[in-house]
This record gives sequence, C-alpha cells and structure tokens, in this order.
Amino acid sequence: MAIDPQMQAVLESLADFNAPPPNTLPAKEARKGPTPADAVKKLLTERGQDTTPEPVGRVTEITIPTSAGDLQARTYAPSGDGPFPVIVYFHGGGWVIADLDVYDSSPRALCNAAKAMVVSVHYRQAPEDPYPAAHDDALAAYEWVTAHAADLGGDPDRVAIVGESAGGNLAISTSLRVRDSGGTLPVHQVLAYPISGASFDTPSYVEHANAKPLSRDMMIWFWDNYAPDPESRLDPYLTPVNADLAGMPPTTIILAEIDPLRSEGEVLAERLKRAGVQTTVKTFMGVTHEFFGTGAVVAKAKEAVELAGSELRAAFGTDVVAVGPGADDRSQAAAGIARGVSGTV
Repeated sequence: MAIDPQMQAVLESLADFNAPPPNTLPAKEARKGPTPADAVKKLLTERGQDTTPEPVGRVTEITIPTSAGDLQARTYAPSGDGPFPVIVYFHGGGWVIADLDVYDSSPRALCNAAKAMVVSVHYRQAPEDPYPAAHDDALAAYEWVTAHAADLGGDPDRVAIVGESAGGNLAISTSLRVRDSGGTLPVHQVLAYPISGASFDTPSYVEHANAKPLSRDMMIWFWDNYAPDPESRLDPYLTPVNADLAGMPPTTIILAEIDPLRSEGEVLAERLKRAGVQTTVKTFMGVTHEFFGTGAVVAKAKEAVELAGSELRAAFGTDVVAVGPGADDRSQAAAGIARGVSGTV
C-alpha cells in the first residue's frame, strides 16, 4: 500500500493540529475538533493559495419541517434558470459529529459537476438522539424535498440522493424505506465510502485498524453512540449489507483504499449487483476515508467527484460537457473545481 502524496499532505496537516482523537472525547467536545476540511484550508493558506469556497450560482439557507422538529438545510444551485435536477445530500460524521459547514465542499463540487441543485441536510446526532433519529430525519427530508422541489427551483421528476460515510448509510437507507413504502425512488444514488455493516473484523478493518482520519476504534465509538443496542444493528435499514436490495435505484459506490469501511462497501456493491441493481463501483487507490471533499488539494478527489457527476448527469438525462459555475465558461469551471474547499457561506 502506497499513500498518495497529496493525501499524505492532508493527513500531515490534520496531525499538525495536535488534537485528541474524537473517540477519546465526549461527543460535544469532539464536534469542536479539527477536520480534514480544516486541514485542506490550512494547506492552501500555507501555500499562498485561494481558500475561497468553490463558487456556485446561489447558496440559500433553509429549514425543513418534520414531525420531530425543523432540520437545518442548505441549497446550492447552479447559475442560470431552473428547474434543475435535484440532489438530496447527507454529510458524514458517524451520526455523531460534523455539520453543513464541515461538509460544504462536496455539495459545491457536486452542484457544478452534476449541474444540479444540491440540498444538503443536517440531521439529529447521537448520543443525544440515537438510532433511528438520523434515519427518520433523512427520510423526512427526502420526502419533503421531493414534494417541494419545484418551489426550490428544482425538477421533482429528477431527484437523486447522495451521501458520504454515515451520510451514505442514510442515503441507501432512505432509498430502502421509500421502496418499502411504495414511494418515489431517487433516479440514482451515489454512496461515498458508506457505512454498510456493523462488523469490525472485515479485511479492511484489520488492515487499516489504525488509519487516519478514520480508525477502527473511532468507528466503534460512532456505533456505540448511535446504536448502542446490539439488536438495533441487525436492522437492515441500519446495516444495508443485510437488506434485500432488489429494486434499488442505479447506484454509484466510491471507495477509498486506505479505509476501514472499504470491505463492507465492496460487499454492498456485490450484493447490489446480485440483486439486479445497475451498480458502478470504483476504489480510489492511495487515498483515505474523507478524501471525496478534498478536491482543492487532492487530484483523485476531483476524479471521484467527476465520476459521481457523470453518473448523475446520465441519470438526469442531461447533456453537460463543461462543469462549473458557468456552463459556457470552461476555464472558470476548472478554476472553480480546483478551489473546492469547505467553508462557511
């Protein structure tokens, strides 16, 4: 195993913060710690490069009402007039940490790569709100977005779902629940290194037990916070490798080589294929968990975003050649993607 030098630079930048591992802290304190997004911004600053978030046409803060309370959400819309295809996006963080600001770069990059409106949704977190709180919020958010897509400037007939890590778990779980309730499935789902099972002895868990920024101990901590009852981990909506996957929408799975979650992502992809689901899976070599949003400094992250964008564009039936904040300005688009980095709006 050889780590990508650009990925290594991110990990070294993150280590420079000298922060204790999140799993050694109470959840409220862990949420204040540095993230890979902070490491990317630190690298750019040290190199004298622009840290401005990747531009999109329009960013709007919204709230999504649910029976359990309002959810914070943020829409990222392309330039021009809609209605645009819509992506419902769920961020990572093990159902415990992170928020919309930590995961700001991925929705921006997806907005430009897929030429779609992205609705990034925050959800209740553990241990304050254990399973199934985040999953219920994800389902409620998806149903609300599909019902109100036109009001947001989106096309209700072209809605996809995307998630990273715990957000990937929320995405496929939402698709499963929508299928089982007879609702309208997303036209495509993109799962970036999704949490798919609750076994900690898979080949990648063994090989990458001490990986950064995600280790085996950290994943155990996430699970113990969100689903402390071992029986709940048998629920196929929580561990989709145990689910009947027939009837799932076409799926793209993006994995990282140096990631404890890689093996369960591979199993999920294989089970989707066996269930007859059109499935694209790609493992990006030399990179780690959380690489997807590091496109400002990691070339393979930009490749992963473009893979997701091309799959989504095909699902939406759009013919987009150039990507970026201005569909007619390819140089501006390329520059925008190169600056893709998390940050507040």
